[in-house]
Amino acid sequence: MDPSQIAQLPPPLPPEQIIGLNQPRADLHTLRGYTWNGWEFEVPPGVFLPGATSRMIHQRILDDDIDVRGRVYAAMGAGLGVEAVVAGLRGAERVLAVDVHPASVAAAEHNYHRLVGPGGGSEFVPLVSDLFAGLPEGTRLDTVTFNPPAVSRPVSDDPDIVRNVCAGRPVTDAFFTQLAERDLLAPGGEVYFIASNTADLRQIIGHAADRGFTAHVHHLHDWDDGVLTYLFRLTRETSQ
Repeated sequence: MDPSQIAQLPPPLPPEQIIGLNQPRADLHTLRGYTWNGWEFEVPPGVFLPGATSRMIHQRILDDDIDVRGRVYAAMGAGLGVEAVVAGLRGAERVLAVDVHPASVAAAEHNYHRLVGPGGGSEFVPLVSDLFAGLPEGTRLDTVTFNPPAVSRPVSDDPDIVRNVCAGRPVTDAFFTQLAERDLLAPGGEVYFIASNTADLRQIIGHAADRGFTAHVHHLHDWDDGVLTYLFRLTRETSQ
């Protein structure tokens, strides 16, 4: 996207609409269940329950639309670990399940070993980290996915809800800044990043552009309630 295309991204919805559309579930701190692709998951307290936007990533990895085969793949904000499981089954060389929340990383590790097993062929790396801070120096990533908590208005004071829903631009800005400054994206690498008009799309993608990334709209979904969700594919040609 060039600056004129970024400027054409929709502005955030009105604050009251954003807040109304993102009311948190009351069961975050309880034990829940989740089913996808015939797999049953136990969701521990505090761990994010995947929603429809998360399934945009899960399904595309399963369908090879997001190709991880033979690649070093990082699932940022791994949560329950569904995309890490799919990546292992689709033949990623290495799967990094990264989350700032220790219980989420533990859940992702449990589910990976339960569903992929030791014969999966991928190296699995569970990592508790604030974005990329905990990655070893010299790490290069071929594919990164992130469905960030980019909602631009606070919907709760609960830190777990903020972490899952409405941390806003500080998280997305740091994500692209760290990727660029540490040169973490391998040559030919791709970032698949989800954001909607409940977030500051123009500022988020503008910041990514300032850090050398080129964004392409890989998929756009209209939920018929005013929300437009974008799955962006970003590349960075300056990576060496």
